[in-house]
Amino acid sequence: MSDGKKATITLDGQSVELNVLSGTTGPDVIDIRPLYKQLDVFTYDPGFTSTAACDSDITFIDGDKGELLYRGYPIDQLAEKSHYLEVCYLLLYGELPSATQMEDFEHRITHHTMLHEQMQNFYRGFRRDAHPMAIVCGVVGAMSAFYHDSTDIDDDWQREVATLRLIAKLPTICAWAYKYSIGQPFIYPRNDLDYAANFLHMCFATPCEDYQVDPILSRAMDRIFTLHADHEQNASTSTVRLAGSSQANPFACIAAGVACLWGPAHGGANQSCLEMLREIGTVDRIPEYIARAKDKNDSFRLMGFGHRVYKNFDPRAKVMKESADEVLGLLGIENNPTLQVAKELERIALEDPYFVEKKLYPNVDFYSGIILDAMGLPTSMFTPIFALARTVGWIAQWKEMIEDPVQKIGRPRQLYKGATARDYADVEDR
Repeated sequence: MSDGKKATITLDGQSVELNVLSGTTGPDVIDIRPLYKQLDVFTYDPGFTSTAACDSDITFIDGDKGELLYRGYPIDQLAEKSHYLEVCYLLLYGELPSATQMEDFEHRITHHTMLHEQMQNFYRGFRRDAHPMAIVCGVVGAMSAFYHDSTDIDDDWQREVATLRLIAKLPTICAWAYKYSIGQPFIYPRNDLDYAANFLHMCFATPCEDYQVDPILSRAMDRIFTLHADHEQNASTSTVRLAGSSQANPFACIAAGVACLWGPAHGGANQSCLEMLREIGTVDRIPEYIARAKDKNDSFRLMGFGHRVYKNFDPRAKVMKESADEVLGLLGIENNPTLQVAKELERIALEDPYFVEKKLYPNVDFYSGIILDAMGLPTSMFTPIFALARTVGWIAQWKEMIEDPVQKIGRPRQLYKGATARDYADVEDR
């Protein structure tokens, strides 16, 4: 909302007065909508890193302070005291649920976890060596063909049903993508297990041997889900909003988000981090790679350290570190060479003046990759798990956009630098 402040832009002797909008927290925003109409100019902002494309009440990030809030609640408090489905409720509906509301929400999610039986045939249409993320992207998009009774975005109830189905079925979709990639039978969800435990059971149980989910592993997975549930207007969330602005059905919009998340510059950071640790191989090789990281002329970069948004520390990393220590202690694999490299790199990053000065601290991707690897999940599953966790954030943002009365179909502008108007010449005259 505007609090009376104005900004003036003058171009070629003409001026336009622009409103300055203020949120509840964070930087003010200049409303540039009158610029084109009054001065015949656009703004230029590659990557939209200085552009607010929407209003939102869901998530706030202050990168300088290392602050991440879901509906006003600090992420570290939610990760310590809450659990993923309660966080889902908070993101979707704006407030923490009462005990009765939580019980009802958990019941509805639990009883939507099964997939339409014919979707098994859809899975079998993929090559046996298909990447799990390719399968997840395809299956989520195909949900509109199997659940067409919840695709009408103008129907409040259908939007609600689509929301529940997506949150409930993503663990099954991802677990089945993993099972298909390793040639094992699909494991059906169980209503007696909580959200995270159910996912782990579907990943690791087989028809001939049950899998008992350790509560430490279940809690660590739940925290991974919670810490990745939403992250403001990032690339994949913006993709979901842009797709949704065309009035596409919710399953298509979330599939678009999955596709964007698949990019290594976005959702593949924890996979890249683990691959780097394996490349280093052993602790004695760390000095070589540290030297390369400090060399401006070397293309090598340490993955899992620092963050584009968080300038001082990643508020999610402390909680993720605690889970990493618990998981490694439980599984007794502290002597694993890759994990030894990770521990030593962590120590160096927290003590070495170069890393401290450059603020190259271990981030959430550093620790989540270690946890998922220790659990026995391959790197190809890291991004699908990220997509599973982020689905609720995408849906919350999509619902907010659908209900926004000023929302228009997304249409970024451009600075055109191509050829000017010219006449067509016949081929013999060229």
